[in-house]
Amino acid sequence: MDAELSVEGGFADPVVSAQRVFRALMDAMARPGAPREIVTDTEPPAPLTRELAAVALTLADHDTPVWLAPQLAASAAVVAWLRFHTGAPIVADPATADFALAADLSALPPFHRLAQGTDEYPDRSTTLVLALPGLMDGAALRVTGPGIKGEAMIAPLGLSGDFIAQWAENRTHFPRGIDLMLVADGQVIGLPRTTRIAGKEA
Repeated sequence: MDAELSVEGGFADPVVSAQRVFRALMDAMARPGAPREIVTDTEPPAPLTRELAAVALTLADHDTPVWLAPQLAASAAVVAWLRFHTGAPIVADPATADFALAADLSALPPFHRLAQGTDEYPDRSTTLVLALPGLMDGAALRVTGPGIKGEAMIAPLGLSGDFIAQWAENRTHFPRGIDLMLVADGQVIGLPRTTRIAGKEA
C-alpha cells in the first residue's frame, strides 16, 4: 500500500463518529463484561482491525503516546495511517504509552511492562486495546467487581493460558495497573483494573 492509500479510510464524519464510539467505550468500561456495539465506517490498512482503528481515532491525539504490538508496528501503512488520522506519537517503549494496540495477546509484553500509573496519578497508566478473533466463542470466564451486578459471564476467543494469572497480578497493584478493552466483530468489552476475572468453575 502506498503512502496515498495508507491515509484513506478514516471516519466519514469524524465528530459524530467519534462521539458515538466514545459513548460505547465509556459505557463498556462502566459496565464491565457487557458487550457494547462499536458502529464504525473505518477502512484501515491491514492488519489494523476496524475496531482498533475506531478506538484509536476516538481516543488518541497528539498528546497520547500509542504503542503498537510488533505485528502492527511492522506495517508502514498502519503507522502512517494512525499518525495521519490521530497525530499520536508512536512509541517504542510500552511503559510510556497511554494506549497500546494489539491483535495478538501472545505478542504482548507482560502487563506489568505497560505503564502502571502511580498511587497519586493512577490514570497515568496504559489502556490496552486488544483485538480478538471473537468475543462469544471462547472459554467462559466469570467476571465480578464494580459496575457488575452479581457476576457476568464472557467468552472471548484468543486469550492465552496465562491471561487470568496476568490479570490477577495486575489487580494486586491497585490503584495502579492497566485497563483493558477487548474488541471484535463490531463490539467492545471493557475490563477495568478493578474487575476480577476467573474461570467458569472458579
